[in-house]
Amino acid sequence: MNEKYIKNSNERNESFGQKGLSFIDRFGVYLSLKQIQKNIEYLSKPYSLLDVGCGYNATLLCELIDDLSFGVGIDVKINHNLNGKNKLSFFEMNMESALPKIESQKFDVITLISVLEHVWNPENILSECNRLIKPNGIILINVPTWMGKKYLEFSAFKLGLSPEIEMDDHKMYYNIHDLWPILIRSGYKPSWIKMKYHKFGLNLFVSINKRG
Repeated sequence: MNEKYIKNSNERNESFGQKGLSFIDRFGVYLSLKQIQKNIEYLSKPYSLLDVGCGYNATLLCELIDDLSFGVGIDVKINHNLNGKNKLSFFEMNMESALPKIESQKFDVITLISVLEHVWNPENILSECNRLIKPNGIILINVPTWMGKKYLEFSAFKLGLSPEIEMDDHKMYYNIHDLWPILIRSGYKPSWIKMKYHKFGLNLFVSINKRG
C-alpha cells in the first residue's frame, strides 16, 4: 500500500461520523473503546491494527496511535485531514473491495465495530479477516442485538438522536445463536471465540483469539 488513500466507488457514500456524532453515538463509541482496550491490554506494543469500517474520523485508530506500529482503516469516506498521521493509511472504499487487496497475516488486531449489521454477506468479510489476522492475533467484533434494534430505531426514527441513514442501512441484528455459526463457517474454531452481551444487552461483543 504505497498510497495514503486508495479509492473506489460504492453505493453507500457516507461514513459514520461524517456529519458529526450525537451524544448517544459518542457514548456508544466510548463504551466500545473501553471494551476494545480491555481486550488488547495484554498485547506487546507496538502492534498492527486494521479497523474495518473505521468511520470518517478513524476515531479508534487515532485513539490508539501511540501503541501502533501501523494502522489501516477502511471506509467509504475518510477525513483527508488524517493524511498527516504517519502511522496510518486508508482504503476509501467498501470493505468487500478493500479486504482482498491486503496481504495475508498482516495484522495483530482487527476490529469490526458496528460493521457486520451493514453487510449482506458477513461470512465473506469474516473469512477475509481470518486470512488477514496473524497467528495469535485477536479479532474484535461489536454488533447490535435484536433487543437493541427497537431502541436504536426509536432513537433514530422517533427522537432523532442518531442518524437515520445508519439504521436504514442495517441488514441484520445478531444474538449469540445468530452469529456463532457464521463465525464457524468463516473458519474460526469454537475454542478461539468468546461472546458476551454488553451496553445493557443492546450489543453483542465478540473476541476471537486465533491461537497459532
